[in-house]
Amino acid sequence: MSQGIETVGIYVRDQDEALAFYVDKLGFKVHTDVKNGAYRWLTVQHPEQPSFQLGLYVPGPPVLDAASAQALKALVAKGAMPPLVMVVDDCQAAYERLKDKGVEFTQEPIARFGNVDAGFRDPSGNGWKMIGRSAR
Repeated sequence: MSQGIETVGIYVRDQDEALAFYVDKLGFKVHTDVKNGAYRWLTVQHPEQPSFQLGLYVPGPPVLDAASAQALKALVAKGAMPPLVMVVDDCQAAYERLKDKGVEFTQEPIARFGNVDAGFRDPSGNGWKMIGRSAR
């Protein structure tokens, strides 16, 4: 029996805004974009990692009631969700490239723990840690 994790979702405030960020700035590509009434299943994937999808979901029905959705949106906007981790070959070069594309960083590249890492947030507030593996 084969098993594995195929999709991990994050909550975003606006799927079109998130889609533009992940595709135009981070270089992901659209995997699935389908609607069922007001619900939209939207996933993207890194071009070098085709077996994994990142779901970009708006909190709300049918999963959450309106009050819970609003509370969750506020938490995401504050950066309260656990950070996602992206691995790059060269953190400094990726930082410069993404900064030129308009990605707003919360932490410039810094060397520690045998790697170089930087931090940024998506437009919804989801935190990312970008780790360069070239130092290993």
